[in-house]
Amino acid sequence: MVAIIIICILTCLVMILSVLFFPKIKLGKFYIDTYWVVTLVGAIVLVCFGLVDVKKIGEALTQNTSINPLKILVLFISMTILSIFLDELGFFRFLASVTLKHAKSGQFKLFMILYVMVSVLTIFTSNDIIILSFTPFICYFAKNAKINPIPYLAAEFVAANTWSMAIIIGNPTNIYLATAYGIDFVTYLKFSILPTIFAGIVAFLMLLLLFHKKLKSPIEGEPEQFEIKDKLLLWVGIAHLAVCTIFLVISSYVGIEMWIVSLCSAVSLFVFVLIVSLVRKKPPKELGGCLKRIPYQLVPFVLSMFILIIALSESGAISKIGNLLGTNQTILTYGVTSFFTANLINNIPMSVLFSSIIESMSGSVGLGAVFATIVGSNIGAFLTPIGALAGIMWSSILSKHDIKFSYLDFLKLGIVVAIPSLFAALGALYIVL
Repeated sequence: MVAIIIICILTCLVMILSVLFFPKIKLGKFYIDTYWVVTLVGAIVLVCFGLVDVKKIGEALTQNTSINPLKILVLFISMTILSIFLDELGFFRFLASVTLKHAKSGQFKLFMILYVMVSVLTIFTSNDIIILSFTPFICYFAKNAKINPIPYLAAEFVAANTWSMAIIIGNPTNIYLATAYGIDFVTYLKFSILPTIFAGIVAFLMLLLLFHKKLKSPIEGEPEQFEIKDKLLLWVGIAHLAVCTIFLVISSYVGIEMWIVSLCSAVSLFVFVLIVSLVRKKPPKELGGCLKRIPYQLVPFVLSMFILIIALSESGAISKIGNLLGTNQTILTYGVTSFFTANLINNIPMSVLFSSIIESMSGSVGLGAVFATIVGSNIGAFLTPIGALAGIMWSSILSKHDIKFSYLDFLKLGIVVAIPSLFAALGALYIVL
């Protein structure tokens, strides 16, 4: 047990250091994120030294249950493809440009519109897609408008990682934790919507408290003019996302697993776009963009962390952690501990770890622990840049645009906004449960 715990701790520590000090390595013409390489090495070490049962890994990857990590990855990546396709067509950029045209009266109105728009779009797509889509746009817009980009970037990041709690597809951690316990789309929404609303309102108020002075200066520039050229493919993409979402809602009632719904939607989109491209005799450049932007690194990262969790579980360490957390005040206990643990090992491995902990408690902690962990996994994303992959991506985009936002700046944002939002969400969770 000791060797396994040491390897797992070292893997997580080196992963954190890699994110902070050497987030990418260059191999030839390519840059590779280091965080997943570190976790992959940790998993390989466990396997090579016989500290984890290879048969257990095989069983986990082939079992016909909702907790199968391959099913979860298929679900997340398929949904990501649907959103990336719309982004490749310029859908999110178009929405932003249209909405921001109506915010000429001042920065406060602009700030509020942006927060609401990001919140609504996050509900129906995912936090990662919104951050990848909107962060560059905000950087360009702020430069053209000659305003400080930090309040808007912070609002975007907070909104995306707060309102991602609302529905099951908003965050891969939602998908993992909910599907692991057989929570369907509608049941998830029933318990998540009030905590999301509470957290969203508190987060917005705390953002205003933090940035109200910076929002008083006038807007001198103009938002960019942007139009979508390919209307046909736009409606194809919107239709696929809408139909997919509808079937995700009813999937539990018709006996179809969510990963099958999302995979069929993504495959259908690809087939339809290829047919249109053949008819037009033009290459499907949007599909090429999709294939380039799919977060492939999630696959080795999630699977590697899953192997670490299997090793911890087999050693008996997870059951000991569960006993330490106990069965009293589970909403507060699991909400707070998952929130801070996400900022030690990232929210995806934290969700895998806490899922195993909750399972080891044999149902004695109930739905409260599951949804409290979901709250912690989402809101924990904006305490530090370690909290989620979204934070890592967001910080990387900012550095490319020469916008300084240090670890301490991130922590300040987290202390002022994330902690009050966490307790607002957990308080609402007490009400619904």
